[in-house]
Amino acid sequence: MDADTALELVRRGVTLLLLDVPQHTLLGIDTQMFSIGPAFKGLKMIPPGIHFVYYSSSSRDGKEFSPIVGFFVDAGPSEVVIRRWNAEEERLASVSEEEAERYCQAVRSMEFDRQLGPYDQNRFGDWKRLSNYITKETIQRLEPIGGEITVTSESEILKNTPKTAMEKALDEQLTTKKGSATEDMSQGRGCYYTSIPRFVKRQGIESHELTSLNLDKTLLLETILATEFGGSEDLLLGEFQFSFIAFLMGQSLESFFQWKALVGLLLGCTEAPFQTRTQLFTKFVRVIYYQLKHGLQKETADNRNTEQGTSALLDDLWFSTDSFLHRLCKDFFSLVLGAPVVDGELLSWTRKFKELLENALGWEFQQNSAVDGMYFDEDDEFAPTIEIIDDQNL
Repeated sequence: MDADTALELVRRGVTLLLLDVPQHTLLGIDTQMFSIGPAFKGLKMIPPGIHFVYYSSSSRDGKEFSPIVGFFVDAGPSEVVIRRWNAEEERLASVSEEEAERYCQAVRSMEFDRQLGPYDQNRFGDWKRLSNYITKETIQRLEPIGGEITVTSESEILKNTPKTAMEKALDEQLTTKKGSATEDMSQGRGCYYTSIPRFVKRQGIESHELTSLNLDKTLLLETILATEFGGSEDLLLGEFQFSFIAFLMGQSLESFFQWKALVGLLLGCTEAPFQTRTQLFTKFVRVIYYQLKHGLQKETADNRNTEQGTSALLDDLWFSTDSFLHRLCKDFFSLVLGAPVVDGELLSWTRKFKELLENALGWEFQQNSAVDGMYFDEDDEFAPTIEIIDDQNL
């Protein structure tokens, strides 16, 4: 770009000043990731708004890396966000107000300009599609105390969480990095995610009614929207995007479970896409389409340079045809594409989503068996549990 345009982006954009970060540290912002060089002091020309910053410290030879630590930032035009490397804890920490004022002045005087890497403006569109429903309210509601998202704070939370074979493998993949370059960080509280029950369990109703509630999660969705999100569909989508970013970029296993739970909730609805929440489902399908489109991207120069420190989580473990995602999508595609009347935009995005999975993964969506128009494999963890309630308890 020409010099005047670049200068305007520097002045109006956000500056992320990162002081004393050791060489070889892996640093990411949004969909971009870098390996830190000796002259690095931060990033400039960052578009104002919501961003996710994440990093992984390395051993001196740059061959071993600690678990990723990430945090969300909401910054306005010309704002300067400052962090300094704490060598003892091997993490980025805030600076004092006095230091912050001094460094802000230095940034605005262009004293650090040659040591600041530029934000790739061509990648911003990808980030916006992954984060457009995340707001300041979303971050404040969900982020952990202190703002740092890391798998090392989740061991106690996830210790007794049931896991599929795929999730156990993901867990091992992440936890093997603990202590590779640093000691484990102190245990802490994870994100404040909304509780999403896998099954509806109610006393005092007929067994066929209970079965119906679990076959169609529309009522559960409506209840969660009303009680947890004040009726706002966009707040729910904001949490959906927050959890995906924290999982994919921040390698948070807790966030994967939340993303999975929200996918199961929404794809488990049979009435809402057509009757009460057509707009929500159109937006949801668009969001998950861009999430998986990004996660399925082929290797690029960026991730070749950092692959030894951050192994991709959207690997083969995700994409066997017995994965939870394949089962849920198979049922949802059958529901929407087989409906006699469906909203045109929802239909268009559903077809686009189906084509993405077919073309990128070679998935086929053949239906195996049907129960009341819904399809389930025998070992499907999202298949409804049919509970027979003793007449004496009614």
